[in-house]
Amino acid sequence: MRGIVSISFLLTFFAVPTVHSQGFLKTEDKIIVNGGGSEVMLRGLGLGGWMLQEGYMLKTQPFINTQHVLKDSIESLIGAANTDTFYNAWLANHCRKIDIDSLASWGFNSVRLPMHYNLFTLPIEEEPVPYENTWLEKGFELTDSLLSWCGANNMYLILDLHAAPGGQGHDAAISDYDSTKPCIWESAENRAKAVALWHKLAERYADEPWIGGYDLINEPNWEIPGNILLKELYLEITDSIRTVDTNHIIFIEGNWFANDFTGLTPPWDSNMVYSFHKYWNDHNQSAIQWMLDIRNNYNIPIWCGESGENSNTWFRNTIKLLEDYDIGWAWWPLKKIDNISGPLSITRTEEYQTLLDYWEGSGSAPSAEFAKAALMDLTEKLKIENCAYHPDVIDAMFRQVQTNETKPYKEHHVPGLIYATEFDLGRNNYAYFDTDTGNYQGIPGNYTLYNSGESYRNDGVDIEPCTDTDTTNGYDVGWVVAREWMNYTVFSDSVPGTYDVKYRVASAGGGGELKLILIDGADTSDLHTVIVPETGGWQNWQTVSESADFPSGNFTLRLEIIDGIFNINWFEAEFISAVEEKEEAALKNKLYQNTPNPFYSTTDIRFSLKNPSGVTLKIFNLLGQEVETLIDEELDAGTYNAEWSPKNIPGGLYFCRLEVGTFTETKKFILTR
Repeated sequence: MRGIVSISFLLTFFAVPTVHSQGFLKTEDKIIVNGGGSEVMLRGLGLGGWMLQEGYMLKTQPFINTQHVLKDSIESLIGAANTDTFYNAWLANHCRKIDIDSLASWGFNSVRLPMHYNLFTLPIEEEPVPYENTWLEKGFELTDSLLSWCGANNMYLILDLHAAPGGQGHDAAISDYDSTKPCIWESAENRAKAVALWHKLAERYADEPWIGGYDLINEPNWEIPGNILLKELYLEITDSIRTVDTNHIIFIEGNWFANDFTGLTPPWDSNMVYSFHKYWNDHNQSAIQWMLDIRNNYNIPIWCGESGENSNTWFRNTIKLLEDYDIGWAWWPLKKIDNISGPLSITRTEEYQTLLDYWEGSGSAPSAEFAKAALMDLTEKLKIENCAYHPDVIDAMFRQVQTNETKPYKEHHVPGLIYATEFDLGRNNYAYFDTDTGNYQGIPGNYTLYNSGESYRNDGVDIEPCTDTDTTNGYDVGWVVAREWMNYTVFSDSVPGTYDVKYRVASAGGGGELKLILIDGADTSDLHTVIVPETGGWQNWQTVSESADFPSGNFTLRLEIIDGIFNINWFEAEFISAVEEKEEAALKNKLYQNTPNPFYSTTDIRFSLKNPSGVTLKIFNLLGQEVETLIDEELDAGTYNAEWSPKNIPGGLYFCRLEVGTFTETKKFILTR
């Protein structure tokens, strides 16, 4: 089962240098620039669930959708004082400096903070003096800390009023709207409180260069004829901000979940950005043309202020689309309970499930002591070091946007056991092929549209919990379809030989057939096919095996589904005997992958020659500069092995090039230092 993430792992991607701010972000025609005039592509993540709890993030949505109802439900179990203790711990643990450090190390340069107004000021119904605002330090202190962590990592913080006074939409969870009280569109008092809050925030942060801007109201969704009242409120907030702060960008969202800008154009401020949200639709130009038209017609930047809740394929393709059209973005969210689509997943414990069962009406009432312990344990599970980290999500959002190359999910060796769910990281049709790769149906949060088992990874491969008593990482691949496949980068620890390859399979649907394919550079060969038997149940596991010949060095193994319906837990290669390669009978000019790779001190480089010839074997760095010449001489036909033990050079990516007459071949090496 996927292990809990370690703190050291979170921060080892790259070191974040400490630099001074480049000045306030501002708009310049259709782009956002820093104080030095350089364009800034905002790549951000929203901290949903921290200052505002939404039911779907806590698995309470079917029966408790809003934060105020959840808080009342908790208080009825453990009392007011213990409820305050729970919420204080929730706010303290959900976002800490290590979270922001990790975001920076993964590649994000900005954070969108969804704020609940009630952390900054009292609801109008609770004000001791009507029409006056009581200011609460809790929200400001949390924001101050977050800003300091962002600044230390050279990240911009965008303030987002996610829950406006009274609530701004029919989708109650988004803004903690209570239909028994007037919403912001029904109450001039609530609108005045929103204006006053933004004035207070702008006054406090006017001179802070790491504040990226102010996202005035998140996803209003209300019947507002012509959006007239929405624009009036935006104008009033803008005017109030500009009396104390002329430095920061103002982000404007449309009605109906940010995407209806009727009546909200043309722009009314010289430092303004239109922000749209994008979910569960296509990733082509036509899907964003309406926003491109706004940008072009009004010569103003646009920003995708919220997106996510989909597959890795959808993530990669949508981010690629946005960046191709010079549009920054903020993904949503960082953490949820028991999920695959976010970078981090909070563990759903059995004790917390007991509370969910009770609230849903299918379980008995727990004691106050039990409920408090379960909830306080949940606040510990919020800490990033106790969350499950999803490297596939981050890989899709950053590396895969730039390249089609794959990389190992885990370091696999033969001889050795490989879990089927631990296929390579990369795009569909490169690391794996699956027929269903994303949610394009407009159905919120439906993982089954691409991963039917809703488990372990956010790719198109269908993965479910596994109960095999033999051995398991906790998950297996299921719901297979003919012609689907998965690739596994393998590091061979043995000489070329014959292996017994065992497969752990289960089927309640008549079994099927799969194929093992060897990919060695540009060479591809079918090794064998395996008949999968009917086992009498989807978790009734059996082991079947076939033999195969593997070369030495590094290569890729592909599991391809031929036909049938079955589950795969793992496959294992066991060495039987060495085989005669007989290269003399069919020699060719070829450079094989070095082994080991990656390596620390020494690696072996194997190559073969078809005919006697002059040979050069050289190492180059990423800049194309020659690092070392290993061979430069005449050699007879045959197979050779060269050893490279680099001295006094840094770790990183290097290239080895074999030249034999007009023939050249290059392999990538990774030196770990």
